[in-house]
Formats: sequence, C-alpha cells, structure tokens
Amino acid sequence: MASLKSSVLGARALNRATLARQLLLSRAEMPARGAVAHLLGLQAQNVKPPYFQLHARLAGFRPEELGRLMEEREVVRMVTMRSTLHTHTVEDARILRPLVQGARDREVGYFRKGLVGVDLGVLAERARGFVEEEPRTMGEIREELLRVWPGADPQSLAVAARCLLPLVQVTPRGVWGRSGQVRLTTLENWAGEGGGGGGAEEGIEDVVLRYLGAFGPASVKDMQTWAGLTRLREAFERLRPRLVTFRDETGVELFDLPDAPRPDPGTPAPPRFLPEFDNLLLSHADRTRVVPPEFKGRNASGNQSRCVVLVDGFLGGVWRSEGDVLTVELFRETAGAVKEEIAAEGEAMLAALGDGPGKVRFGSIPG
Repeated sequence: MASLKSSVLGARALNRATLARQLLLSRAEMPARGAVAHLLGLQAQNVKPPYFQLHARLAGFRPEELGRLMEEREVVRMVTMRSTLHTHTVEDARILRPLVQGARDREVGYFRKGLVGVDLGVLAERARGFVEEEPRTMGEIREELLRVWPGADPQSLAVAARCLLPLVQVTPRGVWGRSGQVRLTTLENWAGEGGGGGGAEEGIEDVVLRYLGAFGPASVKDMQTWAGLTRLREAFERLRPRLVTFRDETGVELFDLPDAPRPDPGTPAPPRFLPEFDNLLLSHADRTRVVPPEFKGRNASGNQSRCVVLVDGFLGGVWRSEGDVLTVELFRETAGAVKEEIAAEGEAMLAALGDGPGKVRFGSIPG
C-alpha cells in the first residue's frame, strides 16, 4: 500500500536525497559499468564529460575502465533522452531508445518541408543498409541519401536518418586518450541483437522506478524533463501502490521508492567538480534542489552549459581547466577551510584526469 504520509521535503532534504542517489555524498565502491546503469546513462554531448562524471562519483575510478567498456561494446554513445547524446550500457540503449522514439519521430516532423516527396520508410531502410555495410559519417549518410532524393534538403535527410534509426557512435570516438571522427552504425549492428526492453509501453514502469532510484524523490514533471517526454502521469499512477509520496515546499507531489535513501538534511556534502551538462542539473523541472534561486542561470553561458562546483551540495561556482591550472570561480564568500577542501578535490581531479599534478587557483572566469 502507498504511504499516506504527505511530509514536506525542503530543498536541503531533496538535495541530500538526490546526491545520495547520484553517488555524490560519498564516492561509491562500484564498477564503472554498474554506475552507468544505475545513473541511467551519462550526458555525453562532448567526449570527456562522462569520465569526469564518473570520477566525481566512484572511488578509484580510472578513465581506462570506461574506455575499455566502450571498446568492448558494453557501453555505447547514442542520442536518447532529451534528443541529446548519452553514454549507456548496451542493455539500457535497447530499453531507452524505443521509449523516446516517439519524440524522435516528432523531431523528423520539424524538418518536413525539406522532406517533400521522401518516403521515410524507404529512407530508413536505405540508411540502415548503408551504415551497416560499414560505419559512416553524417556527411556520407547525407550524400548517399541525396543520390536517391536529389531535390530534398540535405540536412533534413541526415536528421531523418539519425532520428529514425538507433545510431551509435563507434570507437575510437569517445575513448579516453584517443580521437576519431564521428562514425555511425546501428545499435544492432554494433552490439548484436541481444535482449532488452520489449518496447516503450512494456518498459516504462521499470524506467520510472529506476529514474526515482537515481533522481528521486521526483514529480511527474521532473521525469518528463529528464526524458524529454510527456504523458507519463499514467505510469506513475499505476505504480502509486508501490511508492511513497511527499510534497515539496510549493505543494508539488513527489514520488519515491519506499526504501530509497533520504539522508538527514544536515548530512555533510563534500565539494565535487562536475562537467558541462551533468544530468544532476538537467533532470528535474524544479532545479532548486541543486541550484539556489539566486544562482539560477549561472551554470550556463547562452545555450552552453558550464562546468560546475558543488559546495555543500549545491551549485556554488564554476570551473575551467587549462593545462595544469584549474581555475575556480565561487559565487559567494567561502570560508578558508572549505576552499581548502575544494582545492584538494580539484587537485585530485587533475591528478586523475589531467596530464599530471596541477594547481588550483580561485578567480573569475569570463563568460
């Protein structure tokens, strides 16, 4: 039975609960593959952020571990949640891609003026055969499709192929310490058919439970923000007997797993350095559990996310690394002891993910 309690969870209570799920209250003794699965994927718009995300969350993480998983085709880079590139386990890629396919189909609709006369079913099959012969660049996909539909808009053809097919970026792209042009093939071709989700409707309730386990307590709108989807209320209602509910300070109903961690709001939260587009800051409709109202918008410059520093669990500044120097800009006056903790955390990050020992300086960062 669902709990009848409707306790109010303030921003600090939600913060500590979310940090606990996100493995940010203390580093977890967990393999990288397990963390990628637990977090339902890592934002991967750029190559390096997934490595920084895992360093902030896992004890003893080394970038070679995630790189090896990519080369062994146990994790993949593909467009899923919010139409953005993520690093997922192969199993989750098979589950989540069908879940968001409706949103990808709607995205194709935005380009319909450039696709007049194009049979999308034929386009998908033509593109599938082309990329399964060997991994292709988006430019090569575009040129191949233009041979069939020379009067169509080239960009619209490429977008349609990307949306209609479950395309993954093949290695060496995304592997730490290596470089490579973006080349694409289908998930099935890269990782095999395998098992996985039986479709969006069949898998949605399990995904709701896993989302709460990684980002809860959360509202329906929170999960819709994370997924880039709408109409998830019915799934939450079907699960209501298995969940507990709370309210935030504005009265919004929050759902949660009964046994999920909800630490005391006074639990200490160590400083953490997070890369641009970390899902911690992108996966709730109301982000005040991480972003204080007075700092709203300061973790972005235009449409570009900035690398952020968590201080006492909340957005407290931004950072940028250049060579062996890590510059930290804090948004408010900070005690010397806390700055020492921030510097120590930054030095550890540079040692693990930089070119060697480096220096941390506090100052302003343009932009």
